[in-house]
Amino acid sequence: MKDRTLLGPADVTDDELTRMVGTLLHDDPTSVELLTSTAEVVPYDLPAITTAGRFWVSGTARGPGGVEPFRMFVKHVQSWARSPYFADVPEDMREMAEASVPWRTEPLAYRSDLRDRLPDGLHMPRALGVFDLDERSATVWLEDVSAPAVAWDAERFARAAFLLGRLAASAQVAERAGVGEHPWNVHSYYYGRLANQVLPLLADPGIWRHPLVSSTFDDELRGRLDKAAARAAEYVDELAGMPPGTQHGDASPNNLLPGPTPDSFVLIDYGFWVPGTVGFDLAQLVVGDVQIGRRPASLLNETEDVCLPAYIDGLRAEGLDLPPDVVRRAHALQMLIFTGLSTMPFEHLGEPPTPELHAMAMERAAIARFSLDLIDTTGG
Repeated sequence: MKDRTLLGPADVTDDELTRMVGTLLHDDPTSVELLTSTAEVVPYDLPAITTAGRFWVSGTARGPGGVEPFRMFVKHVQSWARSPYFADVPEDMREMAEASVPWRTEPLAYRSDLRDRLPDGLHMPRALGVFDLDERSATVWLEDVSAPAVAWDAERFARAAFLLGRLAASAQVAERAGVGEHPWNVHSYYYGRLANQVLPLLADPGIWRHPLVSSTFDDELRGRLDKAAARAAEYVDELAGMPPGTQHGDASPNNLLPGPTPDSFVLIDYGFWVPGTVGFDLAQLVVGDVQIGRRPASLLNETEDVCLPAYIDGLRAEGLDLPPDVVRRAHALQMLIFTGLSTMPFEHLGEPPTPELHAMAMERAAIARFSLDLIDTTGG
């Protein structure tokens, strides 16, 4: 049986799938005969504006040693303009909004030799095929790198931070920092999302009267956020002058899968892979699981204390010996600009303030305080 109709436009011909199965099983595209294939949707409960679908494609093939099973992961990526969330973007901002999100980066990363340039301990799924569907969408077909979940203890956070530091400072990796061909920098983010969405919402008195906000973001926090928002352009300019470094762009634990050895990781989701500054991935490592509710905000300081020195050690392992206060300041600026200023639960303000949303907003407020504390303790 061969039924992959769930894939829709992401499907390939049987001949193409046979070639990929041969490559997957034997590194030989001509070594197998495709017998069966099916597709199923991969459950995923986090919003992703450039992902049209995630699928498993599995089946059987006859190879040199007999019948063998196979399984591949298929990701269908697309321009944000095709996402249902794009309907909320004002008409006069849509062209800028679409251009600001680099959906092509992931296919381009998998077409490159980035996998061979990563520091020891970091891995990248092998791409079996990358296909352009049209001018606004593509698919990547990857080997299955799923593995049993691993507990994120202090040792694991430290190891991840060390390797992300190496990634940021690696000269080999830096040669592919711009593989996505997307001209993005912190000023792009400021003049895009911050200036047009986040800062106007923070300045709206009505937002602060909403019961979900008024009960969790108190007057003191409002005052601190107001002051930080007023200095946002200054902070952005300061960050732009920090030492450069390659960034994965979304290096939360969710995107650092268990690797082939206990102290290694498989990096996934390269949508925001761009040249940046040191410290970017450190921020997401520390706060990522808190943002999605998998780790309490009460552990942020503990996680920070473990990750920051390990990240600095990673930079040094690649020959980038920066003063710790410079790295911590870069980290603090990025935590505030990309996370702290936008912690308010804007996306839920049209919903009834349930106990679950209230608890989530409390955690968001704790992230905001943590970000502001980092700024205050690194120079204000």
